[in-house]
Amino acid sequence: MMRRYSDKKNAQAKSYHTDRFYRVPQTPKFDPSEDKHYAKISKSLQDKFEIKDSYIEIDQLVVIINPNDNKAVVRFLHDKCDYTFLSEMSAIDYLAKDGEFEIFYQLLCMKERKRMRVKCRIKESEAIESIYDIFKSADWAEREMFDMFGIVANNHPYLKRILMPEDWHGHPLLKSYPLQGDEAAKWYEIDKIFGKDYRDIVGPEERNTKRIDPKDTKNFARIGYEVPYGEKPISKPDEIYEDFQEENGVPLVKRFTKKDQTILKERK
Repeated sequence: MMRRYSDKKNAQAKSYHTDRFYRVPQTPKFDPSEDKHYAKISKSLQDKFEIKDSYIEIDQLVVIINPNDNKAVVRFLHDKCDYTFLSEMSAIDYLAKDGEFEIFYQLLCMKERKRMRVKCRIKESEAIESIYDIFKSADWAEREMFDMFGIVANNHPYLKRILMPEDWHGHPLLKSYPLQGDEAAKWYEIDKIFGKDYRDIVGPEERNTKRIDPKDTKNFARIGYEVPYGEKPISKPDEIYEDFQEENGVPLVKRFTKKDQTILKERK
């Protein structure tokens, strides 16, 4: 059953700079004509497709295209320009700023040892054409993009979540998504494992993955043996849990505990 959705706006929209004249430094951009290979690729693309912009940035060609041409452009680069390796593809959330997603494809021409990035923009409700039949590596990348951003890749053979559970609500890489999840995320594991009736008994899930406290018996941050909710931890937890080698580790290797460590004042 879907739960009621409330608009969280942009959870990360707060400006970190108090200087209203602050401008983020930009990497320099150069004309494709300054590189013989990129000039040829840029000219070939402009002869066949609508190219909104092209430039060299950080030693690679960047081409901005019409989103309706994404598959045709990628196929042309694969078949005619020897860009036969898709090293990465994903999206960037610019919804709060421009109302759009940016889709990018990172391609590699191993023959010439050249890299290029193909970019396009789509609206929040728009889909993009799958390039799975050109690059098999796009299979999981497009599924991750769907899972994390909610962007649909049309004609993908098996478009479903790849990281989050099927019944998860929302897409975690959206900038409007709360950094520590919402109310349902806090109770997701409790409800799945124990059931909602055990919420008061077990308590909410600790969402801070960096927090490790062997003395905590009320949240999921505890490690080691399970104890009843709210009970005192087992005796001497520091000596048991803060070893640098796991139980039944590599034989003939002495266990190294926290008490055995030495902090050097200066390098030898």
